[in-house]
Amino acid sequence: HVRLVESGGGSVQAGGSLRLSCEASGYTFNDHCMGWFRQAPGKQREGVAAIFAGAGVTYYADSVKGRFTISQDNAKNTLYLQMNNLRPEDAAMYYCTAGGIGRCRDPYWANFGGVDYYGKGTLVTISS
Repeated sequence: HVRLVESGGGSVQAGGSLRLSCEASGYTFNDHCMGWFRQAPGKQREGVAAIFAGAGVTYYADSVKGRFTISQDNAKNTLYLQMNNLRPEDAAMYYCTAGGIGRCRDPYWANFGGVDYYGKGTLVTISS
């Protein structure tokens, strides 16, 4: 039974930082394209970042490049998203996702329709 559980969300001031975590279980963690999506109220879900650690590749949305870093710890089966210099527009529910390694390439990594598994999300709010 595949399970993805996000944590680390919260409320932070603009310019601040948060680190999201996603604990994965029930499948071979390192054999999947792992990612983060987010959805703000009234907006479409968008891809934030993706990683296929086996090939050492990462992808980022233009809006978060240089501010967010995706990483994973295979020993802990945990995916991370370090978010720095947060902006009001970063406020959203953030979801951890897992899919086949074939999706870890442009532009497919940002397509939520290709995701196999996702968690319930963790909420990030930003105060200006």
